[in-house]
Amino acid sequence: MDVPQKTGLILTGGGARAAYQVGVLKALAEILPRRTQNPFPIICGTSAGAFNAVTLAVYAQSFRLGAQYLEKMWKNFTAHDIYRADALGVFNNTMRWLSGLLLNALGINKLNHVSLLDSSPLAALLDRAMPSEKIQENIDLGVLHALSISASGYGTGHSVNFFQSAPGVQPWKRARRLGLPTNIEAKHILASSAIPFIFPAVRINREYFGDGSMRQIAPVSPALHLGAVRVLVIGTGQVSEDQAGRSKVDDYPSLAKIAGHAMDSIFLDSLEVDIERLNRINKTIDLVSPEVRQHLCLHHIDVLQISPSQSIEKIAGRYAKQLPFPIRLLLRSVGAMRRNASNLVSYLLFEKDFCRALIDLGYQDAMNRKDEIVAFLGISAESMADESAS
Repeated sequence: MDVPQKTGLILTGGGARAAYQVGVLKALAEILPRRTQNPFPIICGTSAGAFNAVTLAVYAQSFRLGAQYLEKMWKNFTAHDIYRADALGVFNNTMRWLSGLLLNALGINKLNHVSLLDSSPLAALLDRAMPSEKIQENIDLGVLHALSISASGYGTGHSVNFFQSAPGVQPWKRARRLGLPTNIEAKHILASSAIPFIFPAVRINREYFGDGSMRQIAPVSPALHLGAVRVLVIGTGQVSEDQAGRSKVDDYPSLAKIAGHAMDSIFLDSLEVDIERLNRINKTIDLVSPEVRQHLCLHHIDVLQISPSQSIEKIAGRYAKQLPFPIRLLLRSVGAMRRNASNLVSYLLFEKDFCRALIDLGYQDAMNRKDEIVAFLGISAESMADESAS
């Protein structure tokens, strides 16, 4: 008897950029037959993508309802829903940040939970909006095989994949990364979304954790450990086939420019490298005879990546002024409000017009690849015909 091939969905990090994923998911929900349950038995999320991943896991009995819920949430987000953006909150947190730096310089480590922004509104939102008990219910019903959330341990330096799954999935340990079985809760999403320096770390068990994109050298790996034989990856960074041309730059990079560059290194670079590595391995496996593959337990991993067709940084530049004034003032102090340095802004711009623009972009990008998606997911012509008739 053939074992059903499991498809994995990988939702990467990127702060407010993760609104793009919602647009792609909206398109997928329209492409799939209306009453489709979760087409992705394995769902892996990192950073803001962890919120999207857990939502899909909670709504695994109806993929369309899950996509609709995400669209409703992201279309109405404001910065106030994610972090303290009022003048008092920004001032108090900035003073706490500066005091922490001063005390640390004097050798006094009395202030904990110091970060540039206060993410307590996100914590409250997750407590209200995440019925995490639904995850195990959907696993028991067989509409979800496994959910994984990635976070980075500040103590060990490990990339940890917290996963909740059906029986039979074993924990794993590789160089600087491991998989730990647990019941996924709001604290795991909060930890996975804790952008370094920007949001405070979150304590889980014996260790403090930060954003899952840090130290995540193999973003596709968790889905494979959980049993996926093909993966759909929804990224948040524009993929360019051509190397950018080198040009002379006279101005010294601003702090915001450097921070934006660091953010790209954390959130975008490892995914591109991992997919490139996986494609090379696939080409090597294809050269090996079926007998040898079976003996060595090797198999080809199909990968479909959907990423923004436009620069999210440029889109963010058009909407940056919609950030609350205290946040604009804070970002202006490090040069982030300049149009050519809006990369950092794109990670923090949780405002509905920007999120809606990214949702629209994700939707169009996915619809432009509809035939490719249908073939990848193995949607039958009969199902498509039935959907059109209804």
